[in-house]
Amino acid sequence: MEHSARSTMIAVLALFAFAVLLHPAAAQDAPKPDAASAYPKMAPAEQYLMKSRDAEIALARSAAPASVSGDATVLVLGRKGYETAVEGKNGFVCVVGRSWTGPFDWPEFWNPKILAADCMNPQAARAIVPIFQLRARLAMAGRSKEDMLAAVREAYARKQLPQPEPGAMDYMMSKSSYLTDEGEHNMPHLMFDTLARNPGEWGANLEGSPVMASPYWFMFAKDPSQMRGLPPILVFLVGTSTWADGTPAQGHQH
Repeated sequence: MEHSARSTMIAVLALFAFAVLLHPAAAQDAPKPDAASAYPKMAPAEQYLMKSRDAEIALARSAAPASVSGDATVLVLGRKGYETAVEGKNGFVCVVGRSWTGPFDWPEFWNPKILAADCMNPQAARAIVPIFQLRARLAMAGRSKEDMLAAVREAYARKQLPQPEPGAMDYMMSKSSYLTDEGEHNMPHLMFDTLARNPGEWGANLEGSPVMASPYWFMFAKDPSQMRGLPPILVFLVGTSTWADGTPAQGHQH
């Protein structure tokens, strides 16, 4: 795998599954847990908002083929969190994720440039959208990363956040997303949100396998206490050769 493609793969995992690729060939490109971040704190809340509501709706829908996203519910980010802009009919939910929906130890956690178009099937929407909504409310209120993590743990303890369901998956095939400052910034892929504990069950992260896997909450969990109160979500990622509109993905740079 070429360096730029490998870097992009790592960046995609860093955002939503959000963790570093464990494949030995890519390890040298992985961000280090103690790497100095260019984004040490939250930017002004306004910087995370898109200028046009219609543009955000279009970007969210571009995560999946029109046959999927055309009848989906669409969320947009407002000053108090995510709001429903379009009521859908097929159970899918399309949304533009921001940096603070990524892993808590990601160096780009506060990067205001991140615009990650994501279209979740009904199973994923029921489990992941409430997490997005909780994080968004806290981020737009100027709360800290530590506050956000504590609130997520409390919500699970109170059973206010549902556990992932079998069959949960996301389309992330927009050619207009900005997923990271690294590499080519973007790549089309599908993600599968599971409670699996062993990547090997899917043949993930093995030499020659197109399947990658990484935990959802932390890129570099330093001790078991970091996962206290959090479901052990393991996300599998498979790259696709085309964008949602059917055009070839090879060589594209956003």
